[in-house]
Amino acid sequence: MTQPYDIFIIGGGINGCGIARDAAGRGLRVGLAEMNDLASATSSASTKLFHGGLRYLEYFEINLVRHALAERETLLRALPHISWPMRFVLPYSPDMRFEGDTPTSRMMTAVMPWMRGRRPAWLIRLGLFLYDHIGGKTSLPGTRTIDLTTGPEGAPLEDRFRKAFEYSDCWIEDSRLVVLCARDAAARGATIMPRTRVMAAHRTDDHWTIHLDTGETVTARALVNAGGPWAGKIIHDTVHVDSAEGVRLVRGSHIVTKRLYDHDKCYFFQGEDGRIIFAIPYEGDFTLIGTTDADHDDPSARPVCTPEEAQYLVDFANRYFKRDITTDDIVWTYSGVRPLYDDGARSATAATRDYVLKVDADGGAPILNIFGGKITTFRRLAGDSIKKLAPHFPDLPGPWTAGVALPGGDFPVGDVSRLIDDLARAYPFLSPAWARRLIRAYGTEAAAMLGQAGSAADLGPDFGATLTAREVRWLMDREFAQTAEDVVWRRNKLGLRLTQGQIAALDGWMNAEVTGQGTAKPNPVAVPEYTNGPSVFPVPAK
Repeated sequence: MTQPYDIFIIGGGINGCGIARDAAGRGLRVGLAEMNDLASATSSASTKLFHGGLRYLEYFEINLVRHALAERETLLRALPHISWPMRFVLPYSPDMRFEGDTPTSRMMTAVMPWMRGRRPAWLIRLGLFLYDHIGGKTSLPGTRTIDLTTGPEGAPLEDRFRKAFEYSDCWIEDSRLVVLCARDAAARGATIMPRTRVMAAHRTDDHWTIHLDTGETVTARALVNAGGPWAGKIIHDTVHVDSAEGVRLVRGSHIVTKRLYDHDKCYFFQGEDGRIIFAIPYEGDFTLIGTTDADHDDPSARPVCTPEEAQYLVDFANRYFKRDITTDDIVWTYSGVRPLYDDGARSATAATRDYVLKVDADGGAPILNIFGGKITTFRRLAGDSIKKLAPHFPDLPGPWTAGVALPGGDFPVGDVSRLIDDLARAYPFLSPAWARRLIRAYGTEAAAMLGQAGSAADLGPDFGATLTAREVRWLMDREFAQTAEDVVWRRNKLGLRLTQGQIAALDGWMNAEVTGQGTAKPNPVAVPEYTNGPSVFPVPAK
């Protein structure tokens, strides 16, 4: 049996890895087991936004929005390589009607019955004013009104949209955030175990005994259930504790098309059913459209974007864009299950996105069960989780993660372009797009990954789309990648550009690297669910 852990975490999504990082940084002995790859479920299937949640204001979730907006600013400083500001365009037309049922719409109807089904411009502008200010001081530009008849933002839209509101939010590379948190946790002493399932856990008065599918048995003074969609099953089937709390599983699906417009801003579209979707520039050559909200009953049922959901998103976008798209324009879809706290809301859309933390210590050693949450508030959730467990760990140091950069993020927010230029000068064989991709993935670690390479040939076999053996080896050695799927769908999104043959060749090479055989038969890898069709880099030594 290994040395006892202070905290053992079940689940390698953003909540689990965020807690592991925070706890390890306070000197606790931390273990984490994830039954699949890190970020293999919800945490790699988000809409990729760090945002306060503008639409949550309609549900009067003011504290959730306030905390998320404050975190947005904190996280931008900690990971400027994988997160960056974006401007969002919200088109407005006075003839737009909505059938959504929200507290705000019910109040508006009660006070002004003639406004039923409408969001007047003044109400939207009031919401955006609150959005600009309730999170405290921000470095991002505020809301402005734009003329769609003259600006580039109006060019792709139907002519009926003549005015829009433009506001700020942020992009985040969600699965990379998870992996970087896990890396930082490991650097601070945590043991991170991907593809390791917790088979059972039993508690005594002072510790948990945890049985892993590797045959190993470990102990811990406290257990954290960060299982996301599987949190309820872990409570009832793995740790066997009583809990009155529940998880509501809500599936969110997205479609990706070829790029639909030329500028780099995002669109916030309001639907007649009261829902909203985003249309976002994605990976340079694509547009990401999502998300849906649908109840999902079984966490073990793999979430997929159904044909009905794909058509819904296509129809939704077509109510705004001049050029209609069809499902034939979709190049990829993905879907994730949000494990929301079950607050009894009437619809999936209305269910709270805030988190609930419950400690159960009645039967002996404590277990912390995590319900809900959103990627923007992961750091706050981690800190609150440690606070909940702090009574069981006397003299625990206080919070420390605010403003502390994740690996590769140790540079000012506005220096990305300079880093890209510096990397391109240090490694002249890099194309501009290649240099940008590496900085956006690895930040100040990009040069360490490239090492002393003087040409592309020095980086080993080329798997396509600028992915080389040197980079894959880095991902295997430092970022817990074990398969081609881990690499091309979670450590990056190069799966959008690689052929099935290239992905199979990559998987074979990775297997050979692990076995030392030099050649290996490729394993099957996951494919798109919907296919159609330091801050100054040294010059390397010669």
